[in-house]
Amino acid sequence: MAVLPSHLMTHSHDYRQRRAHTLSLLTELQQRMAKARNAGGPRAAAKLRKRDKLNARERLERLLDRDGSFLELSPLAAWGQYDDESPGAGCITGIGHVAGRLCVISANDTRVKGGAIYPATADKLVRAQQIARENGLPSVALTESAGANLLYQAELFAMGNRGGRGFANQAQMSAEGLAQVSLVFGSSTAGGAYVPGMSDINVMVRDKASVYLAGPPLVKAALGEDATDAELGGAEMHHTVSGLCDYLAEDDADAIRIGREIIGNLGCSTHHTERRAPKPPKYDPDELLGIVPPDLRLPFDMREVIARIVDGSEFDEFRAGYGDTLVCGIAWIDGYRVGILGNNGPLYSSAAQKATHFIQLCNQQRTPLVYLQNITGFMVGQEAERGGIVKDGSKMVHAVSTATVPQFTVLVGGSYGAGNYGMCGRAYDPRLLLTWPCSKIGVMGGPQAARVMRIVQEAAIRRMGGEPLPSDMADMEATVIAEFDRTADPYYATSRLWDDGIIDPRHTRQALAMGLAAAWNRDVRGAGQPKFGVLRM
Repeated sequence: MAVLPSHLMTHSHDYRQRRAHTLSLLTELQQRMAKARNAGGPRAAAKLRKRDKLNARERLERLLDRDGSFLELSPLAAWGQYDDESPGAGCITGIGHVAGRLCVISANDTRVKGGAIYPATADKLVRAQQIARENGLPSVALTESAGANLLYQAELFAMGNRGGRGFANQAQMSAEGLAQVSLVFGSSTAGGAYVPGMSDINVMVRDKASVYLAGPPLVKAALGEDATDAELGGAEMHHTVSGLCDYLAEDDADAIRIGREIIGNLGCSTHHTERRAPKPPKYDPDELLGIVPPDLRLPFDMREVIARIVDGSEFDEFRAGYGDTLVCGIAWIDGYRVGILGNNGPLYSSAAQKATHFIQLCNQQRTPLVYLQNITGFMVGQEAERGGIVKDGSKMVHAVSTATVPQFTVLVGGSYGAGNYGMCGRAYDPRLLLTWPCSKIGVMGGPQAARVMRIVQEAAIRRMGGEPLPSDMADMEATVIAEFDRTADPYYATSRLWDDGIIDPRHTRQALAMGLAAAWNRDVRGAGQPKFGVLRM
């Protein structure tokens, strides 16, 4: 396997300009992340301290292994929604090691409206469950929730991932042997009560935790009964009377200690890892900051990205002389063998054929796939259509759709049109979909969309006997570009969980390594064997 040559001139003006631009984007990302992590501000923190309670992130830090990493998922979910009153959608989700075992962890953030559930919260929690289920991981819920935010009750009972989907998932994952563990730190009301209710094992904190479908005021209004929190659903009552509480903890720290013991005693892990000794890349991952130009219409070589995320910067390129707008090949990331597909331009028929063949090869060899997107789409025009781009592009989409090995996607630059589909976009269920802060996503770019709209509008006016005014057409183009730019922004996308989080480009290798480790929790070689042979494309 050859070491990739690098042609990146780190002292050039272009490199310095690109690096400065990326650093400015990372500063903005860090500011937004800090705002989400410090939800509720000093007042919320002081309130928790007064009640001798840890906040959600403090609980998470104590639960995780000291030397283990944590891949946080969708940290900026709900950004710009709900009048910005639900930073991070009011919860934390991610993948991390607990007592040496990889788990999916969720934590209600009580600093945000008492841990109330918004529509984006439900979507974020269900996405975390999907990751746990696909990868065969146990789930740990750090629970303290006021239940559904009733202002959004219609959306919470909408079709799709809401309306109790999370509770159904808990039951189904438990039936599949994936442990559901809940640590209850405070009041868990109404819908929030069903998380421990559907869990296999519950730990509750004495004098702090309470679980009930309706609190004392509602019970008084509905039934005329007078009851305290403790009488209605306190930890001691559930431990000695209802049987909902399996372990009674003295405080937050004790609940976390018990939780770690539970995870450590779950039994034999299903982990089956085909891994060799990892090697750092030959080229410095810090140089990833200077590869992508501010103007995504300008080309760059995806091999420069690959060289800074794979072991030893070694890459066995597949069919290098054919379909050169798509780079394919075998490499290793943190000791895990992967097949990589990266865009170096639009997808022509030759590139789509190469991709289809390569995806089938990796699927047959049980090699996980990594897609590095910077794609304007499939090639259009008379020559492309006559050459079979629809047919060949459909083969590639078919291969992506039917691959049974784990697939991972990183939006490095642009992700437009059907190119998003061919490169395993969100609709194709990659195990993780991560984005860089410079990325853009949309049906097409703003200028292209504006030009199309202008051509259509001018033709319509002329059909009616008029003549389009240049000033009107220019105004329309400006409006279209502004709207496309707004919705193509990575923060617009991550707020709506179109991805699993925006990451620092320098952390790409670590994030993919965590996803690959999770994927190997199920036997990749045995599960979902391919149902087709390799067809030469």
